[in-house]
Amino acid sequence: MSSSFDINLSHDGRDYKGWVRPSARLSEAGLPVSYHVVLNDTLFGNLSIQNDIWVVDEQRPASLTQALGQIIQSFLDEKRKIC
Repeated sequence: MSSSFDINLSHDGRDYKGWVRPSARLSEAGLPVSYHVVLNDTLFGNLSIQNDIWVVDEQRPASLTQALGQIIQSFLDEKRKIC
């Protein structure tokens, strides 16, 4: 599951285009422990889930972090359906 995937979203009136690369390090559940996110050619940060909430290791808007987390979660859910 370590292959990158593209993302596109609109948030707070701004369009974002970028990509996500899952960490090669896996959790006990077999999922990547974090996701490296780049938006509009700029590092957004590394997203991970802590206590069922998406967090990022950079100072970023919480609402955008949650929106990205939902996109990542949807991608993971679709990937599980295929496997």
